[in-house]
Amino acid sequence: MQIIRQPAAMTAWAKEQSKAGHSIGFVPTMGFFHQGHLSLMRMAASRAALVVVSLFVNPTQFGPQEDLAAYPRDFERDSTLAAEAGVAVLFAPDAADMYPKGCSTTVTVGNELTSQLCGVSRPGHFAGVATVVCKLFNIIQPDLAVFGEKDWQQLAVIRRMTADLNLGVEIVGHPIVREADGLAMSSRNTYLAPSQRESALSLSRALALARKLAAEGERNTARLTAALRDFILSFPETAVDYISFVHQHTLQELAQADEDTVLALAVKIGGRVRLIDNGRVLG
Repeated sequence: MQIIRQPAAMTAWAKEQSKAGHSIGFVPTMGFFHQGHLSLMRMAASRAALVVVSLFVNPTQFGPQEDLAAYPRDFERDSTLAAEAGVAVLFAPDAADMYPKGCSTTVTVGNELTSQLCGVSRPGHFAGVATVVCKLFNIIQPDLAVFGEKDWQQLAVIRRMTADLNLGVEIVGHPIVREADGLAMSSRNTYLAPSQRESALSLSRALALARKLAAEGERNTARLTAALRDFILSFPETAVDYISFVHQHTLQELAQADEDTVLALAVKIGGRVRLIDNGRVLG
């Protein structure tokens, strides 16, 4: 596996592979790999001749009070895991090279996809995401890119941006990868104290409860939301950021749950660890 740090060198490598007729699958990450990341890499490898993984903790998607400095990092471990997964290139640029002095262009996606859910408590987050992903697409020039469905809103934003800007990259969603107890895998799970692990399960168990209530005939999302809020808050140290029943494509709030409904959840554990989860309610 090659480790490339300079954007120009990454683009030169990609152009060589394209000339040789090799397709490129891309997995963007912020590192601290877990089985969820490795599953994305395996999916990319199943659909392309070569896999490029970016490892870049993107400063523009963090707010001033968020965990940029504390975000977990372990480059040596990540490099080993990526190599073992058969990755061809680990692209690990510095922030100064991704955002050189004088850089002033930002990519934004319309409010219909970015103003709700995580966009409420994280203003500017999706502009940072869209900008860095657009830059990575231009640098790496992949044929396809794989994103986890845990970040459902992010996936919708990237799909919209890619279509609107005619970027020509196939966007592939990968189902959520979970721990044995149901917790959605996340690098931020490492922040949880042992005593908070049970409270973190409130998200996946709330999804299960929503599906049970919907299967029993309750489709009114206001009543479902109230039931889920009470359920989540019954766990110690939990605070609800949002409970939203949205259309899977438009992310618009729905009054009645149906086959296109996704339940999106964001919950803070212990006042510090913000976790998200989502899932289809029916079907």
